Amino acid sequence: MIGLAILGATGSVGVSTLDVVARNPGRFAVRALTGCRNWRVLLEQCRRFSPSVAVLADDDAAAELAAAVAAEGLAVEVRSGAAALEDAARREDVDAVMAAIVGAAGLLPTLAAARAGKRVLLANKEAVVMAGRLLNEALAASGGTLVPIDSEHNALFQCLPDGRNDPDGAGVVSLLLTASGGPFLDTPLEALAGVTPDAACRHPNWEMGRKISVDSATMMNKGLEIIEACWLFGVGPERVRVVIHPESIVHSLVEYRDGSVLAQLGNPDMRTPIAHALGWPERMLSGATPLDLVALGQLSFRPAEPERFPCLGLAIAAAQAGGGAPVVLNAANEAAVAAFLAGTIGFTSISSVIDSVLAQYAGPDPADLEAILALDAESRLSAEEKIRDLAL
Repeated sequence: MIGLAILGATGSVGVSTLDVVARNPGRFAVRALTGCRNWRVLLEQCRRFSPSVAVLADDDAAAELAAAVAAEGLAVEVRSGAAALEDAARREDVDAVMAAIVGAAGLLPTLAAARAGKRVLLANKEAVVMAGRLLNEALAASGGTLVPIDSEHNALFQCLPDGRNDPDGAGVVSLLLTASGGPFLDTPLEALAGVTPDAACRHPNWEMGRKISVDSATMMNKGLEIIEACWLFGVGPERVRVVIHPESIVHSLVEYRDGSVLAQLGNPDMRTPIAHALGWPERMLSGATPLDLVALGQLSFRPAEPERFPCLGLAIAAAQAGGGAPVVLNAANEAAVAAFLAGTIGFTSISSVIDSVLAQYAGPDPADLEAILALDAESRLSAEEKIRDLAL
């Protein structure tokens, strides 16, 4: 059996991963489960999947979990903190690591898994945005592998030949990322300033966490995915394009020099890319509803409006600038989205915060992990200053 660690087990990707595991009995042994502070969900997962260790980032939540585990007599070690997350990712009895911690918090455990030579099932795009070079170097040095989980990058992975890191040799012209456009695709522009956090989190097609849902509404998620695609597939940002596809059926496409365009299609269900990555190079059950193109009727596509999605333009600019700009972009976005969800700033102020912080960045580019983390922290402080200026 394949030993599996799930980082971010209590989130939407983690829950979907365990659903796929349960549908394929005898293939996986869950060795480690981690979460942030939702100890009750993690307790239920421990009851069902019997991991060797359960880790919570929050110390108080871990204490609650430890007490419940002891009361029920479960044979699960409970730990807490950042070091325990990294330990879970590099356990000797773990073969594959689902890296599904949201945001910059997922960087260190994802790197730990890569350095330990694991198969990294990457759902944490921020780790690549912040430290793509370091992650690729760690995988090369350890002999580890990476299979992307984001539906768009997993689709590209499936549509590219085995030489995925040699796009020129494979005849690749461009990579096309599809985007639903989120809940405000047709909302009048003048109404965007007044949208609420709950409205921004009501994605039309996908069930996701609140932070990722807001990123979808602003299309920052697509900007981060452009940067991620560059690192994962060895292309420059000029060769990655975005197209609005409201149905979320075509997950991404690869254009080849002979005129062929290969696409991966499926119903919008994260269990499909998760099952692909868990089973790769084999195919396994996901639980997703089969796609019925006749019932669907039609697929539509349109360009992304720059004035509707300024965050996408900021991300493209950061991708083109390279160096530390993606680190700054991601840090400012996380701070701004958190402030929006807390009701501190308005929806349209998210892009204003990011633009302001990016404009202040003048280098030097971070050369190592310590410099990346320092730039991340500095950018968050700059974002907080701007947020205070824009507070409602």
